[in-house]
Parts: sequence; C-alpha cells; structure tokens
Amino acid sequence: MESSIHTIACNNLLIIFAIVALTGIVCSKISEMIKIPDVVLFLLAGILIGPSILKFIDISTYQVENQMILTFGSAFILYLGGKEISLKILKNVKVSVFLLSSIGVLISAFIMQYIIGLTFEVSTMTALLVGSIIASTDPATLVPIFNQVKITEKVKQTVISESAFNDATGAILTSSVLAIILSGKFSLSANIYELGIMIVVGVVIGVLTGIILLKLVTDKPYGIFRDFAPIISIISVIIAYELSTKLGGSGYMACFIVGIITGNKKNFKIWLTQKSYDADCNVAETLGTICRMAIFIILGSQVNLSILMNHFIPSIVVVIAFMFIARPICVLVCTVFDKKAKWNKNEILFMMWVRETGVIPAALCGIIAAMKIPGYEVISSIVFMTILITLIVQGSTTKIVAKKLGILEDEN
Repeated sequence: MESSIHTIACNNLLIIFAIVALTGIVCSKISEMIKIPDVVLFLLAGILIGPSILKFIDISTYQVENQMILTFGSAFILYLGGKEISLKILKNVKVSVFLLSSIGVLISAFIMQYIIGLTFEVSTMTALLVGSIIASTDPATLVPIFNQVKITEKVKQTVISESAFNDATGAILTSSVLAIILSGKFSLSANIYELGIMIVVGVVIGVLTGIILLKLVTDKPYGIFRDFAPIISIISVIIAYELSTKLGGSGYMACFIVGIITGNKKNFKIWLTQKSYDADCNVAETLGTICRMAIFIILGSQVNLSILMNHFIPSIVVVIAFMFIARPICVLVCTVFDKKAKWNKNEILFMMWVRETGVIPAALCGIIAAMKIPGYEVISSIVFMTILITLIVQGSTTKIVAKKLGILEDEN
C-alpha cells in the first residue's frame, strides 16, 4: 500500500513537471511574438493552470519538492547573474554599484516598510519583510532585455551588476528579517554581526569553491574533470550554497561569487577548452531557463485570486510608490557620491526607471508562502503585483526610455 502511494505521488510530480515545462515553452514562444518578457506570461500561465482556475497543477502537496525547486532555482539564477558581471568594466563604476546593491537595498526596504505599513494593516516586521523581498532587481530579466536593447556599456554593466549584487543582498536581508520574525527577538548589534558573518562567510566559500572547482576543469594537466565542466558548474552551486549555509554564511552570496569567478575566469588565469566552454554555456543557459519557468509558473499557481482581488488596489498603490518614490530616491542617493563615474542626468533617470523585479523575489515569496508566515497572503499579493507591473511597464518600455534619454549605443 505504501509503495503504491509513493508511486502515485512520484507519477503526479512527473506530470506536474511535464505540464510546467510545456507551459513554459509555449509561453516563451508567445513572448517572442508579442515582445513581452516571458516571466510575465509564466506568472499568468501559473495562475491559469493552478488551483484558482483550471486546477492542472497543485504544488501545495509537495512542500519539500517546492522548497527544493525554489532554493536551487534562486541559487542557480544568482550564479548566472554573477557570470554576467565584467570585473574590468565594473572597476569604473564600483562605487555606484556597491552603494546601489547595499545602501540602496536598505533604502528601498525601509521606504517600502513605511509605505506598506500605511497601506496595509500588517506588523512592522511583516512590512519590512515585504520591502526586503522586493528591494532587489532581476538580472535574469535585465540581461535578455539588454541583449536586445543596445545601451551604453557603462550604464548596462552598472544596472546588470547592481541587479546581480542586490539579489544577493536582498536575499540575505530577507533571511535576516525572517529569522527575527520566527525567533521573535531583535538586537541591532547582534543582527548586524550576523549579517556581516553571512556576507563574509558567503564570499570566502564562494571564492574557494569557484577557484578550486574551476581548476579541476581547466585545460591544464590537473584539469582532470575538463570533460565534465557543465556538471561541475551545477555541483559548484550546490556545494557553495550548502557549505556556506552550514557554516552560518549566506548560500546565495556564495553562489553569486562562484558565478563572478566563473564569468571572469581569465582574471584568475584559468582557461577552459573550447569544447568545455561551449558545453558549460549551453547547459547553464538551458538549466537557467528551466529554473525561471519553474519558479514563476509555480509562484503563479500559488496565487489565490480571491485574496489577490481583496488586496488589488492597495497593492497597485504600493507598486506605484515603489516605482516613483523608493527607486528614484535610492538611485539619487547612491550615485551622487560617485564622482569618478561622472553620471549625467539622463543616465541617472534611466537607472531610476529600469529596475524590474523578478526571479529572486519570486523564489523568496514562494518559500515564505510555503512556510505560511503570518501575513503571507498580503506578502504574496504585493510581490506578485510588483513583479507583474514592473516587468510589463518597465520591461516593455526600456528601449523607448533609452532612446528618449539618448543613451542607446548607436546614438553615441
């Protein structure tokens, strides 16, 4: 009897995966035709095939699998975000990127805490939790957009670098706030210390894991696993995340650092054969696409439409305040001190506008919804609307705004 129950559960899970994958493929093709970011369609499709409407999939009975998909998916997306960063170009705008991805995240989180507290009847810590979740941007969405919209390299690298770094910062801040909510204890000095430990341990583990495992796939004689580069990349994400977490660090930061080292391997005198490099890129891109599909479709399937409609207007108010108050203040404060970057008004205005919310907030929201944290319905509604509106409005107008501000590459 027990084995048959397990068999049925396994078969149901395989069917859910097949439905999610096929839905994601169809949405990707439609997004190419109508020029809308695919993650928007993933979200909407998730609602359509989830328990709210068609009831094709219901992940709520597979909590462990749900947690695994969201945790690994967000870790791997952060790894891919790190790979997109060029340390050579980052050197010229490092102050702005550092401030945007650290102080900027805190500014966004606390401004949104205040706004959410005024708009919804939730506790201060719940409001801060939502602010922390939506404070980070999305390299998984921005990179494909910037591959199509050719803007100046300085702005492009700054926005992509910020999005990758602040994903890690946002994930760490969310974990810290969540720990305070679960424990019911708050100590400023203790929490700052813990946050520092999480970052430092995450960075150290990420550097060690990235360099050691890359050495094993290099074209040198000691690169004994060079034919298995794609598998080593996946393993490096898992090892970095788990080892950093076990040692009290941030698994997300570790995965992000591994990505930076992998994307800038030449800076560390590490070289791969062309065969290994091509195989690694193809597998990483495919797995990254699967992770994005799974995260957004599963998040959409967990949206309760009746609860969403109850919070519809307040959620839109929060998102508008996020786009037109929190983000502009954040960018202005973080760029005004970077004299070396020599930002002009149009570049700053563009960075104020481009800040799509995506994969990491979606994954963090999914984890919190699965844990049934008090106020998770409000959290899900705000995060869902933030992702949907920023992707549709900002994602689809990136080229128009860039052209209007004169920062398209062909115009310079």
